[in-house]
Amino acid sequence: MDMFFGQYDGDLAIDLGTANTLVSVRGKGIVIREPSVVAIDKNDERILAVGIEAKRMLGRTPGNIVAVRPLKDGVIADFDVTEAMLRYFIDKASEKRYPWTPRPRVVVCVPSGVTSVEKRAVFEATIQAGARQAYLIEEPMAAAIGADLPVEEPTGSMVIDIGGGTTEVAVIAMGGIVVSQSIRIAGDEFDQAILQHVRDAYNLAIGERTAEDIKIKVGSAVPLKDELDVEVNGRDVISGLPKTVRIESEEIRRALNKPLDEMTKAVKDALDATPPDLASDLMYYGILLTGGGAMLRGLDVRLRDETGVAVNVSPTALDNVVNGCARVLEANAFDGGFVQSNA
Repeated sequence: MDMFFGQYDGDLAIDLGTANTLVSVRGKGIVIREPSVVAIDKNDERILAVGIEAKRMLGRTPGNIVAVRPLKDGVIADFDVTEAMLRYFIDKASEKRYPWTPRPRVVVCVPSGVTSVEKRAVFEATIQAGARQAYLIEEPMAAAIGADLPVEEPTGSMVIDIGGGTTEVAVIAMGGIVVSQSIRIAGDEFDQAILQHVRDAYNLAIGERTAEDIKIKVGSAVPLKDELDVEVNGRDVISGLPKTVRIESEEIRRALNKPLDEMTKAVKDALDATPPDLASDLMYYGILLTGGGAMLRGLDVRLRDETGVAVNVSPTALDNVVNGCARVLEANAFDGGFVQSNA
């Protein structure tokens, strides 16, 4: 079939993230940007909603309905639900099909630190969801390609991709990953640190959505010139009644120190393992921050101060991974070193 449909415009690139999924259609660009959330009726295991509609249900559903995230720390935690979510996104991204319309080839990203079993799970879920062929590409490589780094040149490039479940640190040269560090500390850990701080400091119970909102509004990695504050609503854990408090950016920064320290350690470990010639390239060209976590205020400054290497935030941080997958798709580069097929 590939003799006839090798350049089929319906082929898809998918950034299958712990927090969000992005889908790009060959020749069209990004068409889907939705949360990786699925709402399920526990009584009959029926899928009720996926994506944005399902995320609205987080923490707001009756007892028989549960909104779940089927990926945890960048890998599949629930195979069947992940398959259902992928099928929904593939169907939504695809145009009206006819009996002769081919199923799409799909390029999906995976964290660099996953096992072969975890890679196989992503491959199988993608095929079961309706892909004709599935190809896997490691997230830091996809992010580097999407950010226009010179991945095929002998010059060393370092990318730090901070997603929802994992932080990927990689040094790339000559089309391959020379050094990599993958830690399961990223945006979700930031949210949990904030949630725990609010509970400990104010006896206030909040949900994950509220913690994420606090992170976006006042979160920072370094002191701010003008510190911020935010009003937070939740439930008093002692009285059980609704309660409102005002929280300062300085205390949220303290709450984020532990996961940020772990992240910094991973970057330092990667730099320590980098060959001297490539390390000199990094001193000249710097480090690129990408992914949703890169948007945390002052993270580039903190990493620069800790490592002594210039750090830049990609202007397309949220889209680099899916755009990198899409470029591999556009170039039909399935026989190179960028992608893997478990077929």
